[in-house]
Amino acid sequence: MVKARSRTARAGTERARTARAFRPGGARAARLPLAATALVAAGGLVATVAAGCSDGAGAAPKITTTARAGIAPTPPAKGAYFGAWVPPEVGGAATRSPSSTASDGASGGASDGASGTPSGTASGTASGSASGTPTGKDAGKPGMAPVAAFERDMGRQLDIVQSYRGWKSEFPTGLDTSVVDSNRYLLLTWAGADTKEIVEGKYDGLIRARAKAIKATGKPVFLRWSRDMDRSSVKDRVHSPADFIAAWKHLRQIFTAEKVDNVAWVWCPSARGFGAPNAGAFYPGDDQVDWICADAPPGADYEYRDLSETLKVFMQWARNRHKPIMIAEFGVPKAYGQRRAEWLRAATRTLEDPQVKAVVYFDSDEQAEDARDKRRAYSVTGDTHAVSALRELATAPYFNPRNLPVTSGG
Repeated sequence: MVKARSRTARAGTERARTARAFRPGGARAARLPLAATALVAAGGLVATVAAGCSDGAGAAPKITTTARAGIAPTPPAKGAYFGAWVPPEVGGAATRSPSSTASDGASGGASDGASGTPSGTASGTASGSASGTPTGKDAGKPGMAPVAAFERDMGRQLDIVQSYRGWKSEFPTGLDTSVVDSNRYLLLTWAGADTKEIVEGKYDGLIRARAKAIKATGKPVFLRWSRDMDRSSVKDRVHSPADFIAAWKHLRQIFTAEKVDNVAWVWCPSARGFGAPNAGAFYPGDDQVDWICADAPPGADYEYRDLSETLKVFMQWARNRHKPIMIAEFGVPKAYGQRRAEWLRAATRTLEDPQVKAVVYFDSDEQAEDARDKRRAYSVTGDTHAVSALRELATAPYFNPRNLPVTSGG
C-alpha cells in the first residue's frame, strides 16, 4: 500500500497530465441530463488513468475500464470517491437491509425507504443539492433523511450512496431515485440468484426489465451484482466459479442487448476470500469488469485488526489487474472502543493508494447478532472521536476529488 505522500503527489501529477490529454464531452455526453454530465465530468471522462506507483514492489498497473467514458461512472483522475451505506430509519430506528447474508438470496427484499420518506426523523438536515452545495434540500426526498444526517456529520456531501436490492426487487425507486436525481452516484448492490437458472434463461425477463430501468435513469450508476459470491454461505446458489462467471456474462449480454451504456460493473468478493479460499477464481475477466472491489470488515474473530491487514492479500492480487479498485464495505467495530479513531486514521493512510478510486463506509450495526455484539457493529453515530476521524478522511482532498464544499464544525 502507498503511504509516502511524495509518491502520491508524483502519481497525482502524472494522472493530471493524462486527464488533460483527453477532452471531456462529445455527442454522447451532450445527451446526458445536466446533473449526470456534472458527475461524469467530475469523474474524468477518460477510460484510461495512470495509476502511479505502488508500495515499492513496482508501478501499479495502468487503470482501464470497459465503461463508456462520459456515460457510466469512471474513476477520478486523482484521488478516490467517498461514499457510504447509511441504513434507512423506519419508526425512528434503523432497519435491517438486504446487505445481511441471510437476505442476499433470490427473494431478498429491500428496506431502504422505497415506499416513501422514512417515518423516522434523522438528526441534522444538511445535505448536498444538485449543485454540490450543502443546503439540506435533499433531506426530505424518499430515503434521504438518514443520508443527510450522515453527511452533516461528515461535513460534506457524499460522492456515492449505496443501496441494497433483492434479486426480485424493482429498482430504481425510493432512495435510488433520490440519489440519481442528485449530484451523487448510486451504488446499486443487487443480490444474486441461482447461477445455473440464470444461464438457463429463467430470469431473462426480470434481467431485461432491470436493465431498461437503469437505462431509463439516464444517469451513471454503479452496479454491484451478487457480491461476496465466494462465501460458503451462498454456495448453494452460486455453485462454482465457472457457474458464477457464466451467469455474470449472461447478465452483461442482456444489458448489452438493451444498449445500457450508463452502468459500471463492479465485481466484489470478500477481502477474506483471497486468503485460503480462492476468490480470484470467480473473476469474469478484464473485458467483463469495470471496477474490482472487496468487502473488508475486520472480522469478528480478531481482537484488533488494521484495514491494511484485511486488504493485504486482495491488494496483492489486484496489482495484476488494470482496474480501478473500490472498497465497498469497510468499517471499524464498536468493540475497538477508544481505538476506533486510531483505526480510522490508519485506514486513511491505507486507502490513499493510487489504484483505489472509491471507498464506501458501512455505517451500520445491522450485522450485529444482538445489542451486545460490538464486533459486527460499525456505525459511528454518537461516537464523537470516531465521527471526527471519519470526517477527517471524508474531507481530506484525496477523498474529495470533485472538490465538493466542506462545512465547518461537526
